[in-house]
Amino acid sequence: MSNTPFSNGIQAARLDSVELTENFGDLHPRFDDHEALVASDRCYFCHDAPCMTACPTDIDIPLFIRQIATGTPEAAAKTIFDQNILGGMCARVCPTETLCEQVCVRETAEGNPVEIGRLQRYATDKLVDAGQHPFERAASTGKKIAVVGAGPAGLSAAHRLAMHGHDITVYDARAKAGGLNEFGIAAYKSVESFAEREVDWLLKIGGITVETGKKLGDGLSLEGLKTEFDAVFLGIGLGGVNALGVDGEDKDGVDDAVDFIAELRQADDLSKMAIGRDVVVIGGGMTAVDAAVQAKLLGALNVSLVYRRGKDRMNASEFEQDLAASKGVRIITNASPKGVIGNGAVREIELEYTDNDLKPTGQTVRLQADQVFKAIGQTLEGEGLPALEWGKIKVDDSGRTSVDGIWAGGDCATGGDDLTVTAVAEGRDAAEDIHAKLSA
Repeated sequence: MSNTPFSNGIQAARLDSVELTENFGDLHPRFDDHEALVASDRCYFCHDAPCMTACPTDIDIPLFIRQIATGTPEAAAKTIFDQNILGGMCARVCPTETLCEQVCVRETAEGNPVEIGRLQRYATDKLVDAGQHPFERAASTGKKIAVVGAGPAGLSAAHRLAMHGHDITVYDARAKAGGLNEFGIAAYKSVESFAEREVDWLLKIGGITVETGKKLGDGLSLEGLKTEFDAVFLGIGLGGVNALGVDGEDKDGVDDAVDFIAELRQADDLSKMAIGRDVVVIGGGMTAVDAAVQAKLLGALNVSLVYRRGKDRMNASEFEQDLAASKGVRIITNASPKGVIGNGAVREIELEYTDNDLKPTGQTVRLQADQVFKAIGQTLEGEGLPALEWGKIKVDDSGRTSVDGIWAGGDCATGGDDLTVTAVAEGRDAAEDIHAKLSA
């Protein structure tokens, strides 16, 4: 990050190790056996369950909850993994409050839904923690498939294809597999190296080779992959970060929120993580909230999250917004950055208020800041990609791109909505289409 060596109020060890351990504890601790039975007993096991319809991966939610209620959580985990091989992480990071739990009959009737997310975590953790893998690889087909990107979409596609007997090589630009699950999720949502353990568990299916430090345009080309492999799946995510587009953006202390989160997630000692005294985060999505909350948990005195539209237009769920407020983050809406002020390093950020149509009102305010994080969206990076639409790889409902033999899914493709669970579904569905085509 650009603030190294530390300066301008940015420093490490603002809190001691005891406080940091408490602050970054598990956001939603796993149910014990008794708690899971009590929670599962609240489910009506609806025949035409709205929660299933709301789940992007179509998990049979009433079935897996009934399996928990009857004392067979391992069977429940198999039901979940049949549809969502990354069900453990999705149980931690899915905005269940706006998906399955929002349409739960209990929520409609009482305002208190069945805790589907925590029940899913309870079941999936049973198998992952035990190292059990409930799937067997089919006989080898002799077909080779390249998967570019070891994030949720790529891993989901790789597992499903391997299960069908194909040989998979997964390439990823980073030094570790996992994608956003490993590098882009708040630390308090994925404790005890869960993302890494989940990848290791997924690879137990066999037939998957992971090669890290490989990216398109740097030793890899789509043309080369098409020649070497029978099919290619792209799950490369969005590697670029949008700029603020204001004067002073290049000053020390102005950083990308995704880099901050990645550095924090890979830190062995949180007391060595530097954070400012006055932190401003620009953006209104999950990444912005994750950065703002973690800045506060690291010991920043004042943290402000600035969004250009109204609170009701924020991409971050209402739960995430409330979480930020509960941790002491100030949310400022209808305001856009106008300039970063400082002599070499950021000292203040000037904001201009906007109306509901994003038109400037002429009213400005300055916030004291020694650190500013940008979280205003990411952009697609890559050379020689298939046809694009709206800045992403254009795909059909099966994940097929404009180039024969190349599929895509996840954040890099047009079909998704930037959710982990949707990326998993797209990787799975593309894998089934690839398998069908190769088997024809």
